[in-house]
Amino acid sequence: MEELKSLGKHNKPKPWDVDPDMERCLERWAVEKKFDPTWNPTGMLEVSSFSRVYPQRREKHLLKCWPRVKSALKEHGVSCELNLVERYMTVSTTKKTRDPYIIVKARDLLRLLSRSVPARQALKILEDDMSYDIINIGRLAPSKEKFLITRVLFLGHKSSSLKTLETSTNCFIRLQLQTLLGTYQALTLIGKMADICFLCMIGFKRWKHTGV
Repeated sequence: MEELKSLGKHNKPKPWDVDPDMERCLERWAVEKKFDPTWNPTGMLEVSSFSRVYPQRREKHLLKCWPRVKSALKEHGVSCELNLVERYMTVSTTKKTRDPYIIVKARDLLRLLSRSVPARQALKILEDDMSYDIINIGRLAPSKEKFLITRVLFLGHKSSSLKTLETSTNCFIRLQLQTLLGTYQALTLIGKMADICFLCMIGFKRWKHTGV
């Protein structure tokens, strides 16, 4: 009880987080049904839009991939604009928009593109069962020096450990940007693995040097 009180009112272990059966735990995050346009035949009543500023270094890549991005959003009834003068991207709903949540997905797409995620990977966020997460793994280490050492161990030789994790979870991982892209189940699993791996590695190195 003391441990739960120290976590705060809302930051308490959820039933699906403490379930000993990991597979059953992850199934709770599965998307049961994908959106059907017939659920909203009349479309949106109001126009919704989001804008996102991008760094100058991303301009060349965005120019190259923008036709592909525009085509993918058009399939969902969403319009997009790339402003090269003020360096920002905008997405807006149209009369052809049927899915009310697609504008939120389009907003997430802009954020991923601005964070240097390749367009072919970022476009997966438009799928119903896909999401993204930003994990600040730097908070898991007591100092920058220990974080860098642990990060190298986590990556493995020539990023072999990271590639294995991507393959086994079918999730896109950009460690230097602390960005994950995948299904809800994969994001939940990798988030737990990152916490466990970094904390265990740091704890092991401390025990190795101090013996405590």
